[in-house]
Amino acid sequence: MASITVADARAAVPETQGEFRVAGLEGKAEIFRDPWGIPHIRARGTADAWFALGFAHAQDRLWQMESTLRRAVGRWAEWAGPSGLPADKLARRLDALGAAKRDFAALPPAARGMLEAYAAGVNACIARGPAPVEYRLLDAAPELWEPWAGIAVMRQRGFLMGSVWFKLWRAAALRAIGPDNIGKLRYDDGGRDLLCMPTGIEAERWVATLADLAPALEAVAALGAADATGGGSNNWALAPKRTASGRPLLAGDPHRTFDIPGMYAQTHVACDAFDVIGLTVPGVPGFPHYGHNGKVAWCVTHAFADIHDLFVERFDAGGERYRFRDEWRAVARREETISVRSAAAARVIVQSTHHGPVIAGDPARGAAVTLQSVQFDAADLSLACMEPMMRAGSVDALFEATRGFGLIDHNLVAADISGRIGHLVRAVVPVRPRSNGWLPVPGWTGAHEWQGAVPFERMPRNIDPPEGVIVTANNRFVADDHADYLTTDCHPPYRARRILERLRALDAATVEDMNALHTDVASVPARELRDRIAKAPHSPLRDLIAGWDCRMERSSTAATAYYAVRRAMTRILAERSGLARAARDPLLAVAPGVAPLNQLWWTLPGLLRRDDSALLGGASWDEAIAAALDEVDGAGAPKPWGEVHRPRFVHPLSTCFPDAAALLDPPAASVAGDGDTVCATGAFCAGGMEAAYGPIARYVIDVGGFDNSLWGVFHGASGHPGSPHYADQVANWAEGRVVPMLYAWPRIEAEAAARLALQP
Repeated sequence: MASITVADARAAVPETQGEFRVAGLEGKAEIFRDPWGIPHIRARGTADAWFALGFAHAQDRLWQMESTLRRAVGRWAEWAGPSGLPADKLARRLDALGAAKRDFAALPPAARGMLEAYAAGVNACIARGPAPVEYRLLDAAPELWEPWAGIAVMRQRGFLMGSVWFKLWRAAALRAIGPDNIGKLRYDDGGRDLLCMPTGIEAERWVATLADLAPALEAVAALGAADATGGGSNNWALAPKRTASGRPLLAGDPHRTFDIPGMYAQTHVACDAFDVIGLTVPGVPGFPHYGHNGKVAWCVTHAFADIHDLFVERFDAGGERYRFRDEWRAVARREETISVRSAAAARVIVQSTHHGPVIAGDPARGAAVTLQSVQFDAADLSLACMEPMMRAGSVDALFEATRGFGLIDHNLVAADISGRIGHLVRAVVPVRPRSNGWLPVPGWTGAHEWQGAVPFERMPRNIDPPEGVIVTANNRFVADDHADYLTTDCHPPYRARRILERLRALDAATVEDMNALHTDVASVPARELRDRIAKAPHSPLRDLIAGWDCRMERSSTAATAYYAVRRAMTRILAERSGLARAARDPLLAVAPGVAPLNQLWWTLPGLLRRDDSALLGGASWDEAIAAALDEVDGAGAPKPWGEVHRPRFVHPLSTCFPDAAALLDPPAASVAGDGDTVCATGAFCAGGMEAAYGPIARYVIDVGGFDNSLWGVFHGASGHPGSPHYADQVANWAEGRVVPMLYAWPRIEAEAAARLALQP
C-alpha cells in the first residue's frame, strides 16, 4: 500500500516567496502571506484578482478542491473506492454535473469571466507544481480546473442540507410509530405546524406506500452529510448604541463537521474595484458567506428554509410510465457509469418524473420517491451575486446584490459603516402547500406542485431593530402562521436565547466581549433536564447532576454524567418507541447517516417538558430517567468532559491509507461546550461523546474600525500536511483565541512572512 514520508509532505508544499512568470495575467499580482500563512492578494484589474485567487487557492488547497468537486459530480469513488459509491450514485441521479454546466451557461458575462479567470489561475498553479502529497498516495495527477467547477463546489458545500433529511427521517419512522405520532418527532424548535393529513382512501394508500418504502428511504437518509440536520452556526450584530466604540459589531461562527482540510480559507483580495477580506470556499471565487469590503460586513447561518420536496410517485406495471392527475406520463431514463478504485465500475439507471429523479424505491414495483430541490430544479445564478456583494456599500445594497441566490438558504446578517444593521433570509423558496413540509407527499394528485418562488421582496428582513440587536442561531425565523410557507424544521432556540441573554447584559460591548461570547458553555436545556433528574431518588450520580451549574466545562465530570444520562434516555426512547430498529438496517451503517438516535436526541427535551410519554411504550419518563441513571451508574465514575469530548481531525484518505494517517491527521486539542451551547462543539448521540462538529471558524468584525477585527479557523490556513500552517491555529481555536484580521495594506506589507509576485 502506498505511503508517504515527512520529506514527501514537505516537498509538496509550494513556494510562496519570490517571483513567478505565469501565462494568463494582464498585469502584476502579488500574494502576501501573513504570519499565519493567510494570503492577502493585490492586483489592479478584477480579472487578475480572480486569477491570483485561483492561484493562491490552488497553492493552499488544490487536493481539497478536486476532492470536493469529485464529491459534487459523483466521481469520489474513483479515489475512495467502494465506500464512495452510494453518494456518487445520488450525485449522478441528481445530475450535479449537468446542473453546474447549465448554471454556468446561464450566468451573465461578468460572472462567467470571473469563473474563467479563476480557473486560469488554478491551472497556472497546477502547471507549475508541485502537486499536493495526496496525489502521490493516489498515484494520480491533478485535473485541469474548468470554469463551471466553482459552481459544482459551491453546490456541494450546501448539498441537500436541511429539510430533505427531516422528511426522509419521518417517512422512515412511519412504520414504527404510525402517522398519528409523526408530529412528536419535531425538534424542540418552538414550531406548532402539524402534519396536514389528507382524508380518504387516497391518503390511506399514500401512508401505506410510505411505510412500504421506509427501508429505501432510510438508505437514502444514510447518505446525508453528518451536519445536514445536526450542525448549525451562530451570528449576531450590535448597533452603534450598544457598543463601546459607537460602531457596529458583527460576530459569529459557522458550525460544520471537522472536515480536513476545513471548508473555509481565510483570504483577502483587493483590486481597483474592491478590497474584501473574509472566509472563502476553496474552488469558488468570491466571499459568499463571510467578509467585509471596508464599507459593509456580512455573515450567515443556515436558515433551514424548506427548499426540498419529496414526492411519492405511482408507476404502471413496467415502471415505464407514472401517474399525474388524469394521465400517464413517460418516465425519463438515462444510464451512468461510475468508475470505482480497486473495484469494477458501477452502472446507475436514472429514472425521473417532472418532479425530479427517483432517489428511493423501484418504479418497476409500482412506487418510488422522487426529489425536487431548488438546488437542482432550475438554473441557479448564485455566482452572479459574488462581485455585486463585494462592491456593495451598505446593508441595503448588499441585500439587493443577493437577489436570486439559491444554492443554499441563509440568515444573512450585515452591518455597514453608517451604523445600520440588518437581517435577510437569503433563499429561493418554492410556493407550495404547508403540508409539503412534513413528509414525502403524493405526486400523482397535483395538489403539491410548485407554483414559482416566494418573491424576493417578501422574504423576511429586519433592518435596524429598535433594541439594536440581531441574533440568529438556526432557530425559527418566522412563525408558523407567516403569510408565505417558508419552513417547517428549525433548530432549538437554546443558543439564540443564550446569546441574546449575554448581549443584553453588556452596557458597551467591545470586540473582546464578542470573542468571549464564542466560548460560552452554559447549556439552556441542561437546566431543565437537571431539574427533572433531581427529582429521582438519591444516588451519587443523581446528586452529582443535581448540584451541577449546567456548564459544559472541560474539567466537569457532572457535564459528562449529564450527557451520558441524556444519551441513555435517548436510547431508551428509541428502543421503546420501535424507532431503534431503523438503525439496524444494514444500509444505515453508512457513517454517520441520519441515525434515529441523533434525531431523537433533539426531540427528547420537548417530549420531557410536556411529559409526553406516548412513544415510551407504556413507561413513564420517571421510569425512563431511573433506568438511564442505573445504566450510566453501572458504567463507572464519569471522566472530565474535556477528556471524553476531545475531537479527532481525520483526513479523508486516512482510512484508505492508514500508514499515512499520522501525517495526514492534524492533532486535536481538548474542547468545552456541546451542541446546545454557544460554543457548539457537538457530538452525535449515535457515535458517543467525541466532538464531531463545531465552530470551524470564528470572527469578530469592528465595522468601521476594521483593523481591530479578529478571526480564526480550527486547524490552519494550509491544506498541506507538510506545511507549518496545517495545524498552527489548533491550540488557539481550542482555547477560544483568535488572530488579527489584517486589512490595512501598510500593516500587511510590514508583517508579511512571505511575498510572491506573479508576473505575466
